[in-house]
Amino acid sequence: MRWIWIDKFVEFHSGESAVAVKNVTLAEEHLHDHFPGFPVMPECLMLEAMAQTSGILVGEANDFKEKVILAKIKKCVFFDYVKPGDTLKLSAKIESLAPEAASISGRITCAEKLIAEIDLMFSHIDQNLAGKEFPKENFVFTDTFKSLLQGISSVESE
Repeated sequence: MRWIWIDKFVEFHSGESAVAVKNVTLAEEHLHDHFPGFPVMPECLMLEAMAQTSGILVGEANDFKEKVILAKIKKCVFFDYVKPGDTLKLSAKIESLAPEAASISGRITCAEKLIAEIDLMFSHIDQNLAGKEFPKENFVFTDTFKSLLQGISSVESE
């Protein structure tokens, strides 16, 4: 099973930036165990949502021909809690894109309030300099991930 931590893209500029949203609901089972009586979205899952948003942005820049994986968390600072009923806005911007890697700067906001600043690095593992072999099929970008981009061309920039 793959967990998808974003609901949809609301803005997408190929090779440049993307904005996705995540609606946090009390129907998500992990919220019942994370601080019982005070349900909040775990920070590690918000980090994963940013990694998915950014990874799809990086993958799409090369038409999903590369297998893109998270290589490094350069910065990850959280400023506030996120509770059920909140909608997260995940904004990712490509800072650098090279054949072997990419660097992203990201921000998570909720109702215009800054929740987190997250900078990530991704590796294009088919360009791996260690000479390791990976399967031919793109096991990173499944049809499920690619489906998040359907209809995005009709979305206007905010």
